[in-house]
Amino acid sequence: MVLIIDTTEEKLGKRVVTELKDNKDISYEYIDALSLDILNCQGCNCCWLKTPGQCVINDEFEPVLKKITKARQVWMVTDTKFGFISYKTKNIIDRLIPIITVNLHFVGKQVKHVVRYDNKPDFGIIYLGQGDKDYLSYWCEKCAININGKSLGVYEIEKYKEAVLCM
Repeated sequence: MVLIIDTTEEKLGKRVVTELKDNKDISYEYIDALSLDILNCQGCNCCWLKTPGQCVINDEFEPVLKKITKARQVWMVTDTKFGFISYKTKNIIDRLIPIITVNLHFVGKQVKHVVRYDNKPDFGIIYLGQGDKDYLSYWCEKCAININGKSLGVYEIEKYKEAVLCM
């Protein structure tokens, strides 16, 4: 399943959904994350130590996290501010910590956390605004590695059809 998480006020992820419906025969799900009450990660580490794999924050993120752990691909559709993703998108990424464990291992020459689940979703970004594409690409790659997936790349919203080809 391809999971499209949209944090834009304009609901730009719906363009991606329309393109998928018209041109692809794949399973997908669209989440309007802007309408959800998703609180900030508190850095409490309970998801590692007290309730492994489960965040103790009681908000609307838990169903989203479960879908991410089952998805083949996760696409974030986001606005950009100061060349980077929106605070809402960054908040969702920060809340992925329950997917990984406190244990560490080497990935190439880097030390990374061991992932908790067998599924390894690939990760991509579709963005609106004046994003720093080089930095977003670098950051997307790091996020994908952290959840044991691969980067699907970073696409300006005007080129969302190219992203759909990767789905």
